[in-house]
Amino acid sequence: MADIIILGVFVADAAYRTVKMPVAGQTLLGTGFQLGPGGKGSNQAVAAARAGGDVAFLSRIGADTFGAMGRAVWAEAGVQPLVVEDPDTPTGSAGIFIVEATGQNAIIIVPGAAGNLSPADVAGHSDRIASAKVALTQLEQPMEAAQSFLRIAHGAGVTTILNPAPATALPAGLLALCDYVTPNETEAEELTGLRVTGPGDALPAAQALLELGVRKGALLTLGGNGSLYWDGTRAIHTPAMKAGPVVDATGAGDAFNGGFATALAEGQPIEDALAFATATAALSVTKHGTAASMPSRAEIAALL
Repeated sequence: MADIIILGVFVADAAYRTVKMPVAGQTLLGTGFQLGPGGKGSNQAVAAARAGGDVAFLSRIGADTFGAMGRAVWAEAGVQPLVVEDPDTPTGSAGIFIVEATGQNAIIIVPGAAGNLSPADVAGHSDRIASAKVALTQLEQPMEAAQSFLRIAHGAGVTTILNPAPATALPAGLLALCDYVTPNETEAEELTGLRVTGPGDALPAAQALLELGVRKGALLTLGGNGSLYWDGTRAIHTPAMKAGPVVDATGAGDAFNGGFATALAEGQPIEDALAFATATAALSVTKHGTAASMPSRAEIAALL
């Protein structure tokens, strides 16, 4: 039984590096290409495990080369795979476009087999979910599966985290199943209708999230401006950390969430958990790739 259980998607990331983002009808000559493991749920599981967490990952993959890639990365990171292998649907993939000079990115994801994750798949691991300390999910898999996962975890008293990405409308009552919610600026605006551009206007959105039902804390990730946490009585702004030149910002949010889940599972005070998550994200952007860029516990400790 793992301390941290994560529901989500595994996909193969095809990353294209270029001098600028292409526009409709334009063909660019790229400066680099990389194929590797990705998907928010899988990335977060790898990040949490490398950060020192005891992690299980619940998903679906295809019976193909990309699925084998997923199994290999989980084995290397020490993630327990609770996955269904779908013989009829291929493992998903993502196309990632990265601007060489800044590390900024745009992503298209096709979930593939993980798009078939169902409440039945989740219920099949209800004992594993209920025995965890922290349960984390996102929104790349079907909403019904995420809702079932959070309901089981919440009902068992497990600390629940929702990373509401990609941004989308949520069903009524979903946020009431979440102890913590971790949107970025775009996702916070989608959920609250309030524009978020940095620490100065993040607090009203964080306050609105608690009013919408989030139980313990709203944690808005703000890119280079760090993060803003609100628990109903206090606001904590954690500045971003600098661990080296930004090479690839893809997966920074996943690193942050994985680090945050690990810190909560260890019982770290919230200020320490925020710093731990921030350090995890800061280190991830100094390397290429998503899962491949997730730092070790020793690297995080050294930066802190």
